[in-house]
Parts: sequence; structure tokens; C-alpha cells
Amino acid sequence: MADTKVKAASKKPAASKASNGKEAKPTAANAANGQAKPGSAGQHAADEVVTVVPSESLLPGKKASGTPAPAQPAASFSKETYLTWYEQMQLMRKFEDKAGQLYGQQKIKGFCHLYIGQEACVAGAVSALEKGDKYITAYRDHAHPLALGTSPNAVMAELFAKATGCSKGKGGSMHMFDKEVGFMGGHGIVGAQVPMGAGIAFAEKYNKTGKLCICYMGDGAVRQGALHEAFNMAMLWKLPVIFVIENNGYAMGTSVQRTSNVTELYKIGLSYDMPSEPVNGMRVEDVHEAVARAAERARAGEGPTLLEFKTYRYKGHSMSDPAKYRTKEELEDYRHRDAIEGVRHTLLTNNFATEADLEAIDERIKAAVQESVDFAERSPYPTPDELFKDVYVQADYPYIHD
Repeated sequence: MADTKVKAASKKPAASKASNGKEAKPTAANAANGQAKPGSAGQHAADEVVTVVPSESLLPGKKASGTPAPAQPAASFSKETYLTWYEQMQLMRKFEDKAGQLYGQQKIKGFCHLYIGQEACVAGAVSALEKGDKYITAYRDHAHPLALGTSPNAVMAELFAKATGCSKGKGGSMHMFDKEVGFMGGHGIVGAQVPMGAGIAFAEKYNKTGKLCICYMGDGAVRQGALHEAFNMAMLWKLPVIFVIENNGYAMGTSVQRTSNVTELYKIGLSYDMPSEPVNGMRVEDVHEAVARAAERARAGEGPTLLEFKTYRYKGHSMSDPAKYRTKEELEDYRHRDAIEGVRHTLLTNNFATEADLEAIDERIKAAVQESVDFAERSPYPTPDELFKDVYVQADYPYIHD
């Protein structure tokens, strides 16, 4: 599908709260440079015709043209918000670039699924939601805790299976958890997090916290029967949950077109009368606005929403996947839509930052990532007795030992 020519956006951003109509505030603490607080909405640049990639084209085999594809010069959000997004996504990207290198050096073992290319799917959601909201995802789970404010040291130490990791070295790449920031974990069983996410939302509703759960899944997880059971109950009980399908085009190495009769995956939610929509997951602004709308519904007691983030991963399914099922041309085409480059373009075009400013941010993040590696290297492995801990909530539960 050809690109759509539109006028630069001039509408106000969607709000995450129904009561105030103000721009949602990014809540993640960026460990690379400290807190970044968004201010009031930024001034719009003069209206001009820009290239915007329609969400329906964001699947392999549907080529886009124009560079930078996801960028829109007119700023829809404040300078502080764009800077926060840039720093969050760069931290995710540089952290995982380093993790990939370390995996190749066999310092990180086991499975390792990188999120590179999909960073906007997390950054835009974090900025649209509130502190106290819960997040749950599958095993591609390094970026989520980083965006929420978990120390890169704790995430890297977990990858190294060290006792100082966020899961005490017991979870590794696929099972990150950080209750303090609301991250309820990465989960290795495909689709298992979907009913768990609904259950977390049930707890929030039952306890009348006013909070919600956002539940991420890959495009392959929609084939699991548990998804349909969870969707039905979530709608029946009007649970405050946002279901997100991160459709990167391939379930492991098999394209959506080869595994599903329904390729517009958001339409699955319509079977349950669930408000559902596709979202350009390569634009952080679009992600923020879609999540903010869904959050407003959830907090108002109107129940769940299904969002299909049409995104793309630049790496294979895991570090063991050479990704020979796609062409170099396809990969390069999607790199032209890179969300980080889109935000960089907006920052520079609107004079929110200079090249020197962004280079300084990059250097701080690079230093923070290297510090996380040094921390992980220095940290001890769990002691043998840790094998019997954290199995049951009850500390003195019997029958653990023979």
C-alpha cells in the first residue's frame, strides 16, 4: 500500500485520565540519566505535508517508501515527552545490542529473545499509563522493566544468572520480574500470560484500586485457546485490562499469512464485542494515544480493549534464529520506519534538541549499559540453598526437602 499524504497533526494528544484531558506523563525512571519529567504540550510546527506510514502497511511484504517513515515533524507532545521517549528507547536498544554481543561471547546462556525494533510498543504505553498499573508479557521481556525504571544493573545481572538480578538469577532472559515497578513478569509458555493478565485485572477491580493491567502477547499467541477464554471472561466481567498483540509479522519464523486466516488480528476481539483497533507500532505517538484511549475506558469501568501493534523486530525470533525466512530488502525497508529515528527527527526538526544534546544522551546511556555489564560480572551466582527458596509463599512450607 502506498504511503498516505496527510496534514501534520494539530489535535491534542489523547489523555490517560478521563478527568483532566491533559497529556499523559511518562512515569518511567530512566536509569541512564535520572528522572525526565514531561511538561505542557509542545507548540506545533507550521502545518506541512508529511509522509506517514498507514498501520495496515506494517506487515512483511507491504513496502513503504519515504524516510524517515514514522517521523512526523509537527510535534504532538512536549519537548520533555519526546526526550523521555528517546532516552527510554535508546536505553532499550543499546542494552539489547550489548546483550546480543554478550550472548555471542557465551557470557549470557540459555534462550535470549531480543526486542530490537519494537521499542515504541513499550515506551508509548508507559507514557500513557499511571504508576501502579501492571504490565505482563511473554518471554521477549527485557525492554519492559527497563522502560518502567528497573535498574539496567538488575536486568543485566539476571541475564548473567547472578544473585543480584531482578529475579535473583533464577529466571534468566525469559522470566524477568519487578513487582516494585508493576512488572508482573515475562512468561515462557506461549499465551499463558493472557489469562494471567486478565486475572491481575480482576484483582485490581476486586480491590477497587482504580488501576489496570496491560497484557502483551505475540502474534503467535493468538492461536492459543486460553486467549479466547480470557477474552470472554474479561468482557463478561468488564475487567480493566488492555490486551496488546505485538504483531511483528512472524510467529517464530512463520509469517502471519501462513498461520492465520484472519491476518488483521485486532478483528479477533470483535468476536467478543471488545473494542479493538490496529495501531502503527513503529510510531510511539500512535502507541501512546491508543493506549491512553484504552486506559480511559478501563478506568471508567467499560472493560477491556484489544490493540494490535503492527511492529517489526530486526533480529530473529531468538539468538539462535538466523532469520533466513525474510529478505534483506524487507529488513532495510522496516529500518526506514525506525521509531527511535522518528523521535530523533522530531526532536531535531522542532529544535527540541541539537545533535550534540542527543549525542550526550547516547553517551550517558552507553555508560549506563557498560556499568550494568561490569555490575553483572562482579556479582555472585546464587548459593545452592536458593534452590529451595521462593517456591512457596509460606517460608516454612514442609515437604520441600526429603
